[in-house]
Amino acid sequence: MKTYLRILQYARPLANTVPLYLLYTICGIFFNIGNLALVIPMLNVLFETTKKHQAPDRLPRFTPTLDYITGTFDFYFTQVIADHGKLGALLFVCVVLVVSVFFSNVFRYLSLRLAARVRSRVIRNLRRDLYHRVIQLQLGYFATGRKGDMMSRFTNDVQEVEISVVNTLQAVVRDPLYIIFYFVVLFYMSTKLTLFSLVLLPLSGGIIAMLAKRLRTQAKTSQSTLGSMLSVIDETLGGIRVIKAFNAQDYIKGKFEAQNDQYAATSRRIDNIRDLASPFSEFAGIMVIAGLIYFGGTLVLGGTADMEAAEFIAYILMFSQVLTPAKSLSSSFGNIQRGLVAGERVLSIIDTEPAIRDKPDAKILPAFQHQIELRHLQFGYGDNLVLQDINLIIPKGKTIALVGPSGGGKSTLADLLPRFYDPTGGQILIDDIEVRDCTIHSVRDQMGIVTQESILFNDTIFNNIRFNTQATDEQVIEAAKIANAHEFIIQAPDGYQTFIGDRGSRLSGGQRQRLSIARAILRNPPILILDEATSALDTESEKLVQEALTRLMQNRTSLVIAHRLSTIQHADEIVVLQQGRIVERGTHEELLRREGGVYQRLNSMQTNGVLP
Repeated sequence: MKTYLRILQYARPLANTVPLYLLYTICGIFFNIGNLALVIPMLNVLFETTKKHQAPDRLPRFTPTLDYITGTFDFYFTQVIADHGKLGALLFVCVVLVVSVFFSNVFRYLSLRLAARVRSRVIRNLRRDLYHRVIQLQLGYFATGRKGDMMSRFTNDVQEVEISVVNTLQAVVRDPLYIIFYFVVLFYMSTKLTLFSLVLLPLSGGIIAMLAKRLRTQAKTSQSTLGSMLSVIDETLGGIRVIKAFNAQDYIKGKFEAQNDQYAATSRRIDNIRDLASPFSEFAGIMVIAGLIYFGGTLVLGGTADMEAAEFIAYILMFSQVLTPAKSLSSSFGNIQRGLVAGERVLSIIDTEPAIRDKPDAKILPAFQHQIELRHLQFGYGDNLVLQDINLIIPKGKTIALVGPSGGGKSTLADLLPRFYDPTGGQILIDDIEVRDCTIHSVRDQMGIVTQESILFNDTIFNNIRFNTQATDEQVIEAAKIANAHEFIIQAPDGYQTFIGDRGSRLSGGQRQRLSIARAILRNPPILILDEATSALDTESEKLVQEALTRLMQNRTSLVIAHRLSTIQHADEIVVLQQGRIVERGTHEELLRREGGVYQRLNSMQTNGVLP
């Protein structure tokens, strides 16, 4: 119930919607009941049982009761019979019936329009909050999660909420009102028969509640399995080249089919349980009606009933209409269970607080002036320490290179500067200001990042370079020229307006990297982080990219991570990291002269292919 109410909160503001929806629903119920009530005078006319003394001789005084409504109709109906005879009375009843059905459907349509507005608002706001929260979450969250499961929550889970929860909102609100109003009329017509019918209803309600509980358990398994299956699909699409190269089609098919079969089996069990609720409620309702017909029929035939035969037939018809909202309500409770599980999966992400966030009193980081200092810096994933006691000063305008064996903590250290992660110990100071005391936006606003994997978007070349800036066409072209990208861009089919495909798939690795550099150039950050920006390129592309990087680093403070030592020989200082600690530091020449040093060994391996 808590999850259901939280989902409904996404329909706010409801002040103008709920009262109007209730008004339309009640008006629709009024005319719907009127349609059935007209059966009584119609049968009386057809079977010639209408008696003048049954109707009042004057219009009754207004009171908000059923007696006033029936008395008013009987008064006019008697007048019609007196003036136009029984055929005229039959025509009158038919005209009133048509008008009543018309208004009943008009109000039903109006209530459906309001329900559609609420549904679209709930789904829009829910998906918006989910997306906004995902954007806010730290990088570490995505390192531990599976992208397929996240996509499942965006697509299937939100859709399940719409189908199973929001679409049933109408039934949850409308159907109880229908049942209440119908039973008010039924009690008015015959208290004895209505009390008899209520004896059997709690039994069916208990069985339906038991089915709903089983549905909830199965739904949790189903949604989890679907997330795993989508993860397999995502891995397949992302690694299709490797799958084909290793002839692993059958292997990956087996992984997919295992998840697919499990999801199909769980869905089948859910459908079997959910579909049982509706036929059972209908069967239980028919049993009650059969009992009513027998019990009420004995009273009417025995002359001990408090109603005439026509009224008894109308009563049975009225009670049969209770089955429709009751059946719909029982089906809705079954459907809601699956949607509530999906809603819990979506809300679990929305409720996840970002580990990296601004302090309440965070300030704007002033423009970079002097130096970046890492003071006794430590970082670890859980109990696994990645960086230990890192002390480093990066003066403004200098280039500092980080090298060392894989797993030494180079990329982790670079990720700490823009606060992708926060250190578990020590400090990061920019101009003697702790970065954790500043807003994340102001810290990242002074940094540009070029990574080994060029992250581009399925858009035009122009929009990828101009990304999140207000640069002019001339500024975009100038940035492309500095990045050695202008020549290949103008040779593209549509020049700067060429679409580059998903993640830049229509471009080569070197072209993608040069676009990333052009994007960083256009942003013109004072602090630059280069994470192995040329390690995945061929020699020709590396030369072009390295020229672009050299231009990019001019007059900027740069932190460069490199495996190819030839690209960082001119760095102002080279810092060697091994097992999370700084083991060597100095210029290229100084480190080469250090006998038995880590840097000398790495350089020898790259230049000669052998250990020194």
